Amino acid sequence: MTLNRREMLVCVALLLGVASLAAAQGGTTPEERLKALGIELPPAPKPVANYVPAVRTGTLVFLAGQGPLVAGKPAMTGKVGGEVSEEDAARAARMAIVNSLAALRAEIGSLDRVHRIVKLTVWVNSAPGFTRQPAVANGASDLLVQIFGEAGRHARSAVSANELPFNMPVEIEMIVEVSAG
Repeated sequence: MTLNRREMLVCVALLLGVASLAAAQGGTTPEERLKALGIELPPAPKPVANYVPAVRTGTLVFLAGQGPLVAGKPAMTGKVGGEVSEEDAARAARMAIVNSLAALRAEIGSLDRVHRIVKLTVWVNSAPGFTRQPAVANGASDLLVQIFGEAGRHARSAVSANELPFNMPVEIEMIVEVSAG
């Protein structure tokens, strides 16, 4: 198939349009994506025991476990697969990752400094027989990819716990690589 000059120009224009759209979308920062998603990070959660919310060593930030807390109190409680549905637990995981991002921002100043989300450990307060911990963890993982794009893809463990603090359905730990300085 041979294209005439006009058809080639149309193809080039379409390709340039797609490339500029992709560049514009890729150029949005994590802070801008948060805003576009309508997410306002709460103040960084205060520790409830003898620990700190974040520890930075080099370019890695290790975040303490966070749950679906609002104003220091659990937004929901119970065992997943019992009193808490899988869908509600995924929402709890999303809330927990929002709290983790608040702690991260407090530590590094801006989420635009995130180079990569490295690892999540998602603890699920599971009722006997509940085995869909990865589906619950997707509530957090999906949001991280929405905010950080490819840099939000991470290694992950999603494990069952027979109890969690305050009877929360989910607790999440996170390791993040940030830009130096």
